[in-house]
Amino acid sequence: MAILEGIQIQNFRALRDVTLGRTLYERQQAVLPRLVTVIGANGSGKSSLLDALGFLGDCLAEGAEAACDKLHRGGFEQIRTKGSTESIKFEIRYRETEKARPISYSLHINCDAQGRAQVVYERLRQRRSGQKSGQPYSFLELTDGQGYAWTGTAGFEPDTGTGGGEQAEPEGSEKILVKMKDRQVLGISTLGTLANHERVAAFRDFLTGWYLSYFMPDLARKPSQAGADPHLDRSGENLSRYLQFIQRKNPDGFQQALSRISKKIPGVLSIKPRPEVDRRLILEFSMEGFETPFYQQDMSDGTLKMLAYLLLMEDPAPAPLIGIEEPENGLHHQLLATLASEFKEYAEKSRGPQLLITTHAPNFVDALTPDEVWILDKGSDGFSTLERAADIKGVQALYDEGLPMGSLWFSDHFGRGNP
Repeated sequence: MAILEGIQIQNFRALRDVTLGRTLYERQQAVLPRLVTVIGANGSGKSSLLDALGFLGDCLAEGAEAACDKLHRGGFEQIRTKGSTESIKFEIRYRETEKARPISYSLHINCDAQGRAQVVYERLRQRRSGQKSGQPYSFLELTDGQGYAWTGTAGFEPDTGTGGGEQAEPEGSEKILVKMKDRQVLGISTLGTLANHERVAAFRDFLTGWYLSYFMPDLARKPSQAGADPHLDRSGENLSRYLQFIQRKNPDGFQQALSRISKKIPGVLSIKPRPEVDRRLILEFSMEGFETPFYQQDMSDGTLKMLAYLLLMEDPAPAPLIGIEEPENGLHHQLLATLASEFKEYAEKSRGPQLLITTHAPNFVDALTPDEVWILDKGSDGFSTLERAADIKGVQALYDEGLPMGSLWFSDHFGRGNP
């Protein structure tokens, strides 16, 4: 499965210039692991970090202006870093497969004289087969909606060459001129729909597939219409429809999954699917100390939230990158280490997604390693800084001596303003 190796975000709210992992311009940094957890005090920028990922997806799906004008963003000038006149910039590095050569994507968004957001720069780059040094070549570059793109599939084959230097494009590739009619639309959105731009299409699909979760138990309790949804939505409002899809996809596997999940939620003896007269599917819970069953609309916030996260990990076609904001809300602190371990195991599966999680909870962080924890902090200038725990002097040594990461954080060995 494709993996995000790193991302740089500039001029997005308090994220004036932060880098997570390895990018084109930060090649000495370690690539992101399968599980990434970002911690920090309130107001340090954790929500902005996840919203920056959502902003990229919205730009791709709806265009730059519509993405900026979402109700929770309020327009381009509300999300551009205060005092900045530069573009909002993203630099993304990813691999389509473990052995494929990495691809870097640059995106700059600014506003026109009327204050409307527009795409001012896009670039996709990748080293040629066998090229071990030097700058990667560009196979898409657009400035103010005009530029060029190379067709072809070169770049997905394993990098087994030993040479370097410039090489011609493979046979069958063609350089075409590009002129975008709509400056709101990303070039990768348009070119990614064409069969002869497979590298562009693959990156577009990777970016489109990102999934962000902020589960809201009250919405999950509401009855939904009959039908099936292939994925759980951001808030969990379609929980019943998602359950219906999993059951239809693999009835036996679904029942086995419910059996596994019931063992991981305190007080739950068993979980069974129950079809309603109107063909909706709801869950029936047998609880310790009660003869009559409960249903999902009767369950506590914490039970529903734990259930939703465990069911999310049963998705037969998971997103390549899943962002989860503050999974600890509503959960008992003793469940957090268990949940973190479940996420780690899920991310390490051969077809498991990459997970990016923000949290305030030391108990959750206790299950992690220094390589999996990043600290967001506010500098004296009011802008966010981002640092990997493994890069902080003394943290790795203390962890190797048996001190859990959450305990180190709670004891102020790193980070500020801890809970």
